[in-house]
Amino acid sequence: MARKLSELQRIPTSGARAVEAFAIDGRELLAIPQLAYDVPGTAAGMNAGDSNTELLILERQGAEYVAFATLPAPGGEDAEFFTIADRSFLAVACIRTGSGPYGYFTDSFIYEWNGTEFELFQAIPAFAAKQWKHWTIGDRHFLGLAQGLALPHFEGRNRDSVIFEWDGSKFGEFQTIPSQWAYNWHAFELADQHFLAHADHVGESVLYRWTGSQYLPHQPLLARTGRAFATFSTYLIVAGLSEPPSVLRWDGDRFAANGTLDGLGTRELTIVEHDGHTYLIRINFILGTPADPQPSLTSQLYEWRDGFELLADFPTTGGTDAEVLSVDDGIVFAVSNSLSAEIRFAGETVIYRLAD
Repeated sequence: MARKLSELQRIPTSGARAVEAFAIDGRELLAIPQLAYDVPGTAAGMNAGDSNTELLILERQGAEYVAFATLPAPGGEDAEFFTIADRSFLAVACIRTGSGPYGYFTDSFIYEWNGTEFELFQAIPAFAAKQWKHWTIGDRHFLGLAQGLALPHFEGRNRDSVIFEWDGSKFGEFQTIPSQWAYNWHAFELADQHFLAHADHVGESVLYRWTGSQYLPHQPLLARTGRAFATFSTYLIVAGLSEPPSVLRWDGDRFAANGTLDGLGTRELTIVEHDGHTYLIRINFILGTPADPQPSLTSQLYEWRDGFELLADFPTTGGTDAEVLSVDDGIVFAVSNSLSAEIRFAGETVIYRLAD
């Protein structure tokens, strides 16, 4: 039986850069960081706008998500929810402040749930922050900050990505990871080893291996324009903006080429495991250049059948993220769009369902 992809809801957003779903105290919430607001009377541009923005938090009520709260998050790029024991945190990556010229040396924030709302827990000095990612090894909690902006006027002031570790009361710096223009992390375990993939736009995207005391380079993954990773079984998918996504397979020592997916412009990958099947949601961002972007693209949903087979296409405009909300009645997922076809920030985050 053919599967149908249908829209369930459109949520007004502005420069939406990610979608993070989580449950807390009986609430089903959705956090959406926003890069920028449109400034009336100014020229369109994907790196323009007013970045004195807020993080949107919505709550599910019945069949839809409705406004619940906002949090300060200028130039919002990412939101990451995680728990440590009985404490709940929401980390927000902030790339910049202002409306031109922009300030890229700005704090990114970790908020903690106090039982009724999120309150500021820790502010982390950062430079052009793109993503937070939380992971654990045993009882140790790590929080990775991908950051950096390799432009000539920041030469000598750029910053490497940083892994922080929870010390029982706060997050402190644990290890730096060489980077120039970092975008993403992906932590996973395979063959009784812990790995961490790090995506960089200008330099190499690299897979690191945990030694028991630190992360060391294990193998290069992509030469440039790295954006995202996903894993399932013994496979690693590597996506870059200007290269077709690569499907790699573990050979017992390293990941080796196993195939590719057609097309360019990929920004995010999301694996869905359900009812014995593996699905991949691929979100495409732009083609062209930042000066002349083409944001109106088609993104894809695949199923693994000894190779990825296309199940459905759906439109995105500057697509940035996909988050699975439910698999109880078909696969329900949210997609954030950061631009309109006219290169404006006002747009919509769309919730879809894939069902028979």
